[in-house]
Amino acid sequence: MEKESLQEKQAASDRHEEEQTARQRLRAANVKITRPRLLVLDLLHELKGHYSADELVDLLRERQTSLPRASVYNALDTLTRQGLVMLADAGPGRALYEEGNTWHHHFVCLTCGAVIDIPCIKGEKPCLLPDHFSGLVEEAQIIFRGCCETCLAKREEEGR
Repeated sequence: MEKESLQEKQAASDRHEEEQTARQRLRAANVKITRPRLLVLDLLHELKGHYSADELVDLLRERQTSLPRASVYNALDTLTRQGLVMLADAGPGRALYEEGNTWHHHFVCLTCGAVIDIPCIKGEKPCLLPDHFSGLVEEAQIIFRGCCETCLAKREEEGR
């Protein structure tokens, strides 16, 4: 029973540290700190990957920290505009979000649908500029498509 209590205290301490990190990031970006923004930012930080708003709603519900769908979308909108979260362009379909770090591109596996980060050579937006264009380019997204390492290994095992 005492061991269980120590584990609960450690888990609470870990959650507090993550919350502080999210709070610090929100403050540094001059973003008002709200519960939805903290929860969404913490979740994306913890999960490390690409998630749709609906997946985030479901994951928050599973963790007993549910938020209305509109609150998640509003938090993602604000966090994306402030550069704390990135919209992962993986092509047509649902929008995917990830914790915003350095600018990068994505590889989408045509077999399993995995979305994998690919470092950008320049590391900032825009990384490519068209030769003959007189407008303002704010970003360039490159989407690589093919077969990921895992699916390629399965194919080779099956002899295809």
